[in-house]
Amino acid sequence: MEKHEWLTEAFEAERPHLQTVAYRLLGSTSEADDAVQEAWLRLSFADSSSVENLGGWLTTVVARISLNMLRSRNVRREEPLEASALETSREEIIDPEQEALLADSVGIALLVILDTLAPAERLAFVLHDIFAVPFDEIAPIVERSEAATRQLASRARRRIQEGAKTQDTNLTYQREVVEAFLAASRAGNFEALVALLDPDVVFRTDWPMPAEGFSREIRGAAAVAKQLLRRAHEVQPILINGAVGIVVAPPGQRLLVAQLTITNGRIARINAISDPTHLSRLHLAVLSD
Repeated sequence: MEKHEWLTEAFEAERPHLQTVAYRLLGSTSEADDAVQEAWLRLSFADSSSVENLGGWLTTVVARISLNMLRSRNVRREEPLEASALETSREEIIDPEQEALLADSVGIALLVILDTLAPAERLAFVLHDIFAVPFDEIAPIVERSEAATRQLASRARRRIQEGAKTQDTNLTYQREVVEAFLAASRAGNFEALVALLDPDVVFRTDWPMPAEGFSREIRGAAAVAKQLLRRAHEVQPILINGAVGIVVAPPGQRLLVAQLTITNGRIARINAISDPTHLSRLHLAVLSD
């Protein structure tokens, strides 16, 4: 087998893991795809003959690429580590069981809170707590000492725990809006449904073969309400990437989930997703009573 063919097969074997790592770090499927593709390009031009652990090498490359992408967003500036490097208290020390539970909760319900973290904090937390990458391997990526990298992850845990309290309140608020929306839909109450939609609401779907009278993009409360009433009996609430959304599961037909943007008590945007590849990268969970 030629070297290029071997590299291609080896990379494709690692691709699912790399996609997962990149998505957890970036929170965006398109950016995750870009990061993985960039990793492939770097592998193609690198001297891989001395790489003993290709999976570990690729994970590091994807992590570096993702860190650069996070920093380029300029959503927030990283705080100087020195300002809180010695702030570790007994409350911040988490045993392995607590650490695993926290990482699992982030994967399902608290993914959105990762966006509030500085890039290096996010990377340290995700790689260590979710993917079990040792701190001594993460430190060179974030260009910090091992001790400082541990502190990054510790600060991230603290902020995630604090943010979880606010997230719980937000989820309750979101669920109330969605439950009212579903109740109006199932009752066929067109006026109530329109009242729960922003006047300029936008509905988009990636459904590949729209049925007659079905559009991939609909704007306006009345038009969107008419579309949604068609399948009201097949819709259920669900947790999508830490936010309340809806799932449509017609018997024997393609699954569809809809991410909702809720503003001022009304649904302002509905993004319906049916593509299996995209669906596989979403974190879905049943809402508890």
